[in-house]
Amino acid sequence: MNVTIGINPITWSNDDMQNVGADISFETCLREASAAGYDGVELGHKFPRDPNILRPKLEKYSLSLVSGWYSGQLLRRDSNEEIAAMQNHMKLLKAMGSDVLIFAEVSGCIHSDAGIRLSQRPRIPADQWPNFCRRLDEVAKACSAEGLKLSFHHHMGTVIQSREDIEIMMQSTSTDMHLLLDSGHAYFAGADPVELATQYADRIAHVHCKDIRENVLRRMRNRDSSFLDAVLAGVFTVPGDGCINYDGIFDALRKQDYSGWVVVEAEQDPSVAPPNQFAKLGFDNLKRLTAS
Repeated sequence: MNVTIGINPITWSNDDMQNVGADISFETCLREASAAGYDGVELGHKFPRDPNILRPKLEKYSLSLVSGWYSGQLLRRDSNEEIAAMQNHMKLLKAMGSDVLIFAEVSGCIHSDAGIRLSQRPRIPADQWPNFCRRLDEVAKACSAEGLKLSFHHHMGTVIQSREDIEIMMQSTSTDMHLLLDSGHAYFAGADPVELATQYADRIAHVHCKDIRENVLRRMRNRDSSFLDAVLAGVFTVPGDGCINYDGIFDALRKQDYSGWVVVEAEQDPSVAPPNQFAKLGFDNLKRLTAS
């Protein structure tokens, strides 16, 4: 297994709640990520989208651009429309040397609305699954033709959240379509991330590492909270600081000789969880876990 450790800037500034961490500068994020030991960062809402501006800023701190989230809407538009809509994002990733595109289907999503409970999350009607997966496969093939691996991000509050959602999607698409394994979102949704890592190791192209505070998760589930309320309550933390079996996850990936990024992506309130402290803890824990 050959991995490189990166981090998502959500540790410093939240993309769904942009008032959270609004006082923390883009420069602070890069400086502290580099100081903690990371080799790269993912895109965040404070990042410039011009590679001629972004590249020297990252190079100043010896950081690479890992990848970046793209909000797909394949339940609302066809694959050609989606491919056209994602051109600027693809061009930025390619210009910055990234080889993975993080794709999430956000049609009807509720994860960015604090007023909606997670039990109200959208689902794909049975008769729409074939069309959705066909479109997704076509987009994945278009990305592959550009040297990018479409890595699908299952996410709380979206149409691809549960183990069942993931299985239908993976069984109905070709090997051009890859999976982003997100340990925290899997566990939150009631899926075993070790089982997902074992079952789909040969199609996993990207890994997001966030841990779960079990006591907070139980409380939020009992309340049927919104996703954002759970985040602010501290449901997530950095890998190795919660209840997820990371040894099992990395054993499964090691058996498949996974090669790529493993990324700390732990949404927390930076006023409660100091970013530099948790960034360092996450890096040190991932370094140990991926080497053991």
